Amino acid sequence: MTARPVVCLDLDRTAIYSAAALDLRIDDRDAPRLQCVEVHHGTPLSYMTEAAAAALITLAQLSTVVPATTRTLAQLARVHLPGPPARYMIASNGGHLLVDGVPDSAWTARVRAALSRCAPVTEVECYLRGHAADYDPAFVRTLRTASKMFVYAVVERAAMPPGWVADLADWCAPRGWTTSVQGRKVYALPVALTKSAAAAEVVARTGGGPLLAAGDSLLDAELLRYADAAIRPAHGELAEVGFQTEHVAVTGATGVAAGEELLYWLLAAIPRVTGQTRTGRCPPPGMPP
Repeated sequence: MTARPVVCLDLDRTAIYSAAALDLRIDDRDAPRLQCVEVHHGTPLSYMTEAAAAALITLAQLSTVVPATTRTLAQLARVHLPGPPARYMIASNGGHLLVDGVPDSAWTARVRAALSRCAPVTEVECYLRGHAADYDPAFVRTLRTASKMFVYAVVERAAMPPGWVADLADWCAPRGWTTSVQGRKVYALPVALTKSAAAAEVVARTGGGPLLAAGDSLLDAELLRYADAAIRPAHGELAEVGFQTEHVAVTGATGVAAGEELLYWLLAAIPRVTGQTRTGRCPPPGMPP
């Protein structure tokens, strides 16, 4: 039996969009109908177009769709995508692999073993707090440790000092950590914490079929490179750095319209990759032993 394709789909600013990220550059009368997919404390937070929602349901019928996000378990639980619940989900940038909604304890143990070879999260959190204070602590609204695996700061982008992120990246690199800026959040993560490692695990568990992927941030770059076919929106960190490889397509649209476009692209890619296998492919960097 031919293994079903696996589609790893980043959430924020790829498949789903906050009101601030919708980027509706059209007359209000022509605006697409939106479907709310996340509510927090009674407030709608994230949306996709109704056409994108329908495309996602169809995509799930033809492949194993895997939401893959840097969100923590609690933040991911707020998102309710259209269609049946996904069998597999990736949270905490690969730190957690959920199977039928439950974190896989064996996977988490493998990840934590890999993370033990990087600087401890407490050291990075302490440095990040002091690093902000050395510049101007007022631009950092909150600083949090997520899943006891990585650290992120919610910042005022307009007030963020020039060079602050670059200096943070320079400090993190020799300690086995990396950085990423996504909207108002600045992330510091161990290099061993990757969506691609978790994606490889899902591919192995589902029979070794082809892997498709979509994402917008630098944290998605490794996943897009590892996939057999992938797409990124024409916005986000990857767009800002001009990320491009032969097998990664780019949407023509930005904002929520890009989310709709990339889902249609993934649907069209399914027939092209069906029947392919990933036998013999090397595991992605950061794969826990």
